[in-house]
Amino acid sequence: MRQQEKVIIWPAYFDSGKSRKDGRRVPRALAVSSPRVSEVKEAAERLSLPNEIVAEVGYPKTPGVKTGMLLVKKKGSKNQTIAVIAKELLRTRSAAVAK
Repeated sequence: MRQQEKVIIWPAYFDSGKSRKDGRRVPRALAVSSPRVSEVKEAAERLSLPNEIVAEVGYPKTPGVKTGMLLVKKKGSKNQTIAVIAKELLRTRSAAVAK
């Protein structure tokens, strides 16, 4: 099996409005409402994870909605990478609400 150095991260992975069946990959406690790919990019940059946005692509479960995706250098497994980004995204959103 070939090792990938980058993983694809979709905003849908962090969307509290989606069910696990619809593509959410984190627990609801770590999910946020309607995340944008730019917010996910900011969270990855705060964690010093090299990344790049691929705009105008749709999540495979909803191909008509062009949300964009993020290519991120792995930090552990894909699930571990998603988890650390989710925590930072939640921290960012909480700080924005507190201001």
